[in-house]
Amino acid sequence: MLVAAAVCPCPPLLVPEVAAGAAPELDPARAACLDAVGVLAASRPDLLVVVGPGDGRTAGSYPAGAHGSFRGFGVGLDVTLGPEVAPAAPEQPLPGSLAVGAWLLDRARWAGTQGAAVEGLAVDERSPAAACARAGQELAARADRVALLVMGDGSACRTLKAPGYLDERAETFDARATEALGTADLAALDALDETLAYELKAAGRAPWQLLSGAARGAGLGGRLLYEDAPYGVGYTVAAWS
Repeated sequence: MLVAAAVCPCPPLLVPEVAAGAAPELDPARAACLDAVGVLAASRPDLLVVVGPGDGRTAGSYPAGAHGSFRGFGVGLDVTLGPEVAPAAPEQPLPGSLAVGAWLLDRARWAGTQGAAVEGLAVDERSPAAACARAGQELAARADRVALLVMGDGSACRTLKAPGYLDERAETFDARATEALGTADLAALDALDETLAYELKAAGRAPWQLLSGAARGAGLGGRLLYEDAPYGVGYTVAAWS
């Protein structure tokens, strides 16, 4: 059963070394993310799954010890998902969303304080809502106490300089998603429009709907910790417990 969840954005800029001189601008978001991860730690899960958006090439499961890197951003920084383990076979590197999640866990010193098994799951951004919900239900059934670290951004179309340029529909979409995440409103998350989310480049839609499926019957409440749209991208941080 799902006992806790943390919802965090997944821009590489969340990592100070990547953000460089712009790092202080996201300090409030980083602090909120660490608070949300603290809620996961307090829930004492048997299994923690880091969930984030992927694509047709990167979607799938990632074991504990999988590696990711921010070297593509000109930063000599590597991360490991959970505790370091000897790989059984050559591994696929973590997609960006899970690499940011692994960085957050490391920043929170998760591996040194928690005994929970850690895994990663990248969800194809185009996955239908029903498939996301089923995947969430399957995750929640895998252990007595399951926690999710759900990585995902809102729309990327909030301003003229946003990655997706300005789209007048973006602010309303983000407001609805943020309200749903902050109150653990499963019906509202299920109702997020897949096509609109894709058009607005809202990569968090599929992971959020997976969270909704995992939370069915768990009776969790939500708490909004942060919301903003720096650089024209919607970022939401919430904790469910």
